[in-house]
Amino acid sequence: MSKIAVILGNMYEDVEYTEPAKAFKENGHELTIIGVKKGEKVKGKRGNSSAIIERSVKDVLINDFDALFIPGGYSPDELRVDEDAVLFTKKFVESGKPVFAICHAPQLLITAQAIKGRKITGWKSIIQDIKNAGATFVDAEVVKDDNIISSRSPDDIPAFIKATLKQLNNDE
Repeated sequence: MSKIAVILGNMYEDVEYTEPAKAFKENGHELTIIGVKKGEKVKGKRGNSSAIIERSVKDVLINDFDALFIPGGYSPDELRVDEDAVLFTKKFVESGKPVFAICHAPQLLITAQAIKGRKITGWKSIIQDIKNAGATFVDAEVVKDDNIISSRSPDDIPAFIKATLKQLNNDE
């Protein structure tokens, strides 16, 4: 069983959080929702889900977790203005532990300066941002580059779940 940090802010894309989270839990993995302020309620942009921040990102350690999951939507853009969220993300990528990023999640990785020289995918509106950050954009359902697994959109969720679960099972 892996311990997965889910870094979440307001206006995340509901299904990009709920569907992978459900799959992770069903496969015996433990999720901890981290964010800017412990106890804060964050909501999905579609209004179909909400979550409570269980631990503040400034109060967690990389060693507390086996993987980092970054759902998309507007959440990564909100999180990228928080220095603690950016630093945690940067250090997590540098740790070599798995990082799962879907849709707009690369925005947080870009601000953390964690994708230069990597292959990554993401939502079409951030393709140029990915390239400007020094990464190679790949238009595919799932892109795995070392410890980062990325997907483009909600349409890619089944492939994203399959790839992330495979990574988690290989690391156990």
